[in-house]
Amino acid sequence: MNRTTLSLIAGVTALAAVTGFAAMSTPDAGATDEPARAAAHLPVERTSLLCPQPSSSDLAETAYTSFTPVTEGAKGEGRAQLRPATQAPEPDGKGEEDEGGDEGGDEGEKDATDENDATDENDEKDEKDGGGGKEVLRPGKPGTPVTGDVSGGEAPALIGTAEGSFAPGWTVQQTTEVTVGTGRGLHGVTCTPADTEFWFPGASTGEDRTDYLHLTNPDDAAAVVDIELYGKDGALKTTVGEGITVRPHSAEPVLLSTLTEEQQTDVTVHVVVRSGRVGAAVQALDDKLGGDWLPASADPSGSLVLPGIPEDATAVRLVAFTPRDADVDLTVRLASPSGLISPAGQETLHVKGGMTAAVDLGDITRGEPGSLVLTAPDGSVPVVAAVRVLRGKGEKQESAFIPAARPVGDRSTAVDNTAKGTTLAVTAPEGTAKVEVTASAGTKGGTQASKTYTIKSGTTQHIDVPAPTGVKGTYALTVEPEAGTPVYASRTLTATESGVPFFTVQPLVDDRGTVAVPEAREDLSVLQR
Repeated sequence: MNRTTLSLIAGVTALAAVTGFAAMSTPDAGATDEPARAAAHLPVERTSLLCPQPSSSDLAETAYTSFTPVTEGAKGEGRAQLRPATQAPEPDGKGEEDEGGDEGGDEGEKDATDENDATDENDEKDEKDGGGGKEVLRPGKPGTPVTGDVSGGEAPALIGTAEGSFAPGWTVQQTTEVTVGTGRGLHGVTCTPADTEFWFPGASTGEDRTDYLHLTNPDDAAAVVDIELYGKDGALKTTVGEGITVRPHSAEPVLLSTLTEEQQTDVTVHVVVRSGRVGAAVQALDDKLGGDWLPASADPSGSLVLPGIPEDATAVRLVAFTPRDADVDLTVRLASPSGLISPAGQETLHVKGGMTAAVDLGDITRGEPGSLVLTAPDGSVPVVAAVRVLRGKGEKQESAFIPAARPVGDRSTAVDNTAKGTTLAVTAPEGTAKVEVTASAGTKGGTQASKTYTIKSGTTQHIDVPAPTGVKGTYALTVEPEAGTPVYASRTLTATESGVPFFTVQPLVDDRGTVAVPEAREDLSVLQR
């Protein structure tokens, strides 16, 4: 028998062996036909947040508040830190001022008194330093909020990371009070994760406004960003809006009026990150009407909710934009405490494709809390929107912004609340909903308290927050809706300075405490494909 015949016999024998193994190893047919199981929701193990530079005013007083809700199933150990955006992390992921961050992770084993004492010592150092290069605060163990303060206009943007038990739902609030000058008022913003696209309807390049777009890059590589501006007649001609480079671990404030020669009262800003990712927020400063942060609107959609217009609003201005070429007539309704109503004479807003539209709604709330509900016919044309809200009269007016918000989701957290200066507004535009609201212990003591509320379909309710027993300092609020009905919410902080009603409004969004993890199982049938 020649060598060729032997090779052929060997090849056939090997093929038969492989085929036989595959046949014997084929999974049961029923196994592959089983319906896919729902993904498990597990606590996240790492969270990143970005806080913009709070103010350039020498008179600015800024408070940072950090809080992580207690999450079942979270890892028992962890750490969190906030570091200046100008400070690059070391190769192992620790910042140059990371020593305190390690201590923050260990404090999960300490009691609240020890923790707050350590934080107070840190705060004193930061106040002397003005926030330059030192820890702003040392995040506390889950369930206990911690605060830190900085003064003046030199405080930098911050990059925050939390791991382990500190990560699920980690929330940081930045609240700045400026008593005089352009933009005087209360400026509040919730620190957010990095992303690649943002919409800001409600900005301005007008003569009385000084609006800055703050870009923060948390990564090791530079980010390249394009900024597009849209006014009442369409896209504005910009001079340096394309290819803006944001260096690694740094922040870049961009004055919008330097991007174009056109002065327009109502402008929509579109931020597209060409490479990398950034955090973005607009700080809107008015010469006469105060100022606040304008957070990004929810993604373009045919149905939008702008939650929590204060009951004592003296003027409300709605700004909307559609990126589509098609025009749309938005239906405008107010979710009041008694239900959905259409404001007389302002039932619709015509928005031309690619152009920013605006309308003054006056004192639309009429002494009651409310939320705007905007819908496009059949949801066919996506829109972004925001409102500017004024409180006060004459020379004692203050402004804040409420963008279209995403639903609360599984759980949302708001921090830096006080017993008398906090209002929580919740709306359920599509059906009756139940929400559980929990107030944490305070930064200086107290015991948490919880209560469940029913929000009737189509209404907005101001919730009487269950204040923690013996609360001292500020506390956190977590809102957890029952599954099935979308719920939208916002939190308003108020203060009075020289007769001016300072205030700021932050929509509540899912705090990203859990992530869906699909179930995986062995499937040998892939070997036959």
